[in-house]
Amino acid sequence: MPNPTLDSPARSDAPLRDSGVAVVGELAAASAMLKPLRLDILERLAEPGSATSLAAATGLPRQRLNYHLRELEKAGLIHCVEERPKRGCVERLYQTSARHYLIGPEALGRVAPPEPDRRARSLRDRFSWSYLVALFGKGIRDLAALRRRADSAGQRLATVGLQSRARFISPAALAEFSDRLTAEVARLTAEYHHPDGRSYELLLATYPTLKEERSPDDRDA
Repeated sequence: MPNPTLDSPARSDAPLRDSGVAVVGELAAASAMLKPLRLDILERLAEPGSATSLAAATGLPRQRLNYHLRELEKAGLIHCVEERPKRGCVERLYQTSARHYLIGPEALGRVAPPEPDRRARSLRDRFSWSYLVALFGKGIRDLAALRRRADSAGQRLATVGLQSRARFISPAALAEFSDRLTAEVARLTAEYHHPDGRSYELLLATYPTLKEERSPDDRDA
């Protein structure tokens, strides 16, 4: 039966944390981090640090760094892990809320990729890169919301991820593979579908492998 907690709305202005990855879904938080100095601070605060240690590492005034630390903390991107007395004051040590950050499409508002409309989808859409981007965007939005609901309920979020790679000799071979994959997924979906079961989304994508550019020194090696 559907889980009433995970199926109910949930919202959080703080970045979503999961296994070292944070999905930033709020424009304010995204704006707070997308500045060169603040990105540098986030990178340095993978391990606990203070305005004093950051000042020594960057050569910037401690007062300026304190301002940026407050803004990052307000956005939920860092948190205080320790307070300790130092020369009559209290020094605060900060650390990032996650090891890696991903800006969710919802942070971009109306300029974010639209969610795919199943009713308007056509065969042409299925081979459109913009439709694929919309699918990925929807997946990120859904996973962020589901993770927050699972955290609120103290439950584990059940997901499955698959990644593979294949070489196709021609566009015709790719098209044939796509048709067979579609048919097989439809068969499996019909076999395991139960009207009283919990609904799950299935995203499948095929796109050319991105070849990393090599520097002239690497090519000569």
